[in-house]
Amino acid sequence: MRLLLVEDDVMVASGIKLGLTDAGYAVDWVGSGERAEEVLKTEVFDLAIIDIGLPNMDGLELTRRLRRPEVASRAMPVLILTARDALQDRVRGLDMGADDYMIKPFELPELLARLRALLRRSQAATSAVLSFGPIELDTANRRASANRDGQSVNIELGPREWTVMEYLLIHAPKPASKDKLLQALTGWDKEITPNAVEVYISRLRGKLEPHGIALRSIRGFGYRLEIADVPPA
Repeated sequence: MRLLLVEDDVMVASGIKLGLTDAGYAVDWVGSGERAEEVLKTEVFDLAIIDIGLPNMDGLELTRRLRRPEVASRAMPVLILTARDALQDRVRGLDMGADDYMIKPFELPELLARLRALLRRSQAATSAVLSFGPIELDTANRRASANRDGQSVNIELGPREWTVMEYLLIHAPKPASKDKLLQALTGWDKEITPNAVEVYISRLRGKLEPHGIALRSIRGFGYRLEIADVPPA
């Protein structure tokens, strides 16, 4: 899962980002509401964590803007962080469109639990199962499988293989950009080479081909899932 952290305090942001990264999330950090709004015009995130006390545009205004009908990320879950503990502040944050609210200081295990709950609800609100041909990815239960002769066969995927597979299925049958796959795997600030992406693609090919799914390379762009011309016996 790829998260956007909007927090102007460098020390707080660094601590949160480290904890979330250790928990297996790809986390990108910006320090202002204006920068967050700009990023969300071109980038896709599974959830945003927004501090209320941002300079210029505060977190409540940013949340309100993200919920406008014309904004592509309007359905993205938002968790607000704040040092304000007054009831009216909590109510206002939820009324602006936040999905949850945490008061600083907080413990990392509680933040992680709230994120998991928001992500589960978000997935259930759309579709928990992504499919292409005989392949299914159950995002709620983290299970990949293929239907063969009426039987469901498990497909074992590593964490990054899962991320690549999920991205490919979301875009299927259209091709998925290699640049976007890089972002989905690591966010902005970690180095991962195109060659590393090709390693995960190669591993996925080996796991999908026995089930009649081809993973084609689109020169100069990325990759696309296709039904194999001749499914294996």
